[in-house]
Amino acid sequence: MKIVKVESHVLQYDLPEVLGYSQQYYTKRSTHLIEVTTDEGITGWGECFGPGNIALANKAIVERVIQPMILGDDALSRDVIWHKVYNLLRDHGQKGMSMQALSGVDIALWDIAGKVAGLPLSSLLGGGFRKTVPVYGYGMMLRPEPVTELAARFTEEAAAIQDMGFAATKMKVGFGPRDDITLATAVRRGIGDDFRFMVDANHCYTTSDAFHVGRALDELDAYWFEEPVAPEDHDGYRELRQGLKVNIAGGEAEFGRWGWRTLLESRGLDIAQPEVCALGGISEYLRVLALCHAHFTPVINHVWGSAIAIAANLHLLATIPPLPGGLHPWEPMLESDTTDNAFRDELITEPLDIKGQVKQNGGRVSIPTGPGLGVEPDRDFMRYYEVT
Repeated sequence: MKIVKVESHVLQYDLPEVLGYSQQYYTKRSTHLIEVTTDEGITGWGECFGPGNIALANKAIVERVIQPMILGDDALSRDVIWHKVYNLLRDHGQKGMSMQALSGVDIALWDIAGKVAGLPLSSLLGGGFRKTVPVYGYGMMLRPEPVTELAARFTEEAAAIQDMGFAATKMKVGFGPRDDITLATAVRRGIGDDFRFMVDANHCYTTSDAFHVGRALDELDAYWFEEPVAPEDHDGYRELRQGLKVNIAGGEAEFGRWGWRTLLESRGLDIAQPEVCALGGISEYLRVLALCHAHFTPVINHVWGSAIAIAANLHLLATIPPLPGGLHPWEPMLESDTTDNAFRDELITEPLDIKGQVKQNGGRVSIPTGPGLGVEPDRDFMRYYEVT
């Protein structure tokens, strides 16, 4: 079964309102899908992490750099293809956009393998430890408005996410320690004392400012503090983990087994957050997962993208072994954005309906059961939103 085409589809639309995180505001929603076609007519779908102009740059890497390397190769030789591409791109960067591009291609090859075998991805990976996974609702994005107004909005939005049935919720910060503590306090006010919430800083703090915010999060009983400092600052992560009660989470900006080895050996993470659409795809995710478990570090995948990324992550979350095990083992959660996202809700022919499942199933969603990823994009929908 030979690869005859590798296509990149960048989809985009205008958001109904400005949203942001600690690094920028944005007005458009985008996603980057990969389609790999074989000479036997079987097509696989993947997704590359990276929005907007990053997606357009990755499109060129996928189609003009990676595609010529693998045309004619056996689509089922996923590991051979992975190392071939990585080795040829190594001199041009072992992290970043080349790995994001490779990730989408690799995910599509796993989708093909599942379709050939007639098995869902989770079965292909050795079987699922769970048929459903709990979901946390990601909201409370930053907006360009006074913090007093935003705090009131965060209180209401956090309560709404709780009422939707999600197992937990997560907020953004990024205005500076004093204002960010105000926002976190507003979220705790909205959900009460017993509901789990997490805080995502997108690496906006110095270590000293992260300690300032982290001590307040300890008092608010936050569950985790995500990307508090720059991803390169392993010493900062370790110091925060040693000095705070709140769990320190991170890793979405790390790539490949070699980067993850160094990160895990620094002992700076309570919770690892690999991003399968960026770190090297499913093939490399499995190696990173093994490293995380070798370091006894629980994994909760970073998830940001379309229904393709969500489906892939559902399968991966199903196959994460209990760590360390027991009658009531620690369990991973699916991250689910609750803001406007047509690529989550309308892209595939049979929508996952995350919000509906969460409401009906006590905060949990089911793992897709079809072959491969178990989902197929609606081509008419793709044509409407594709950037040309």
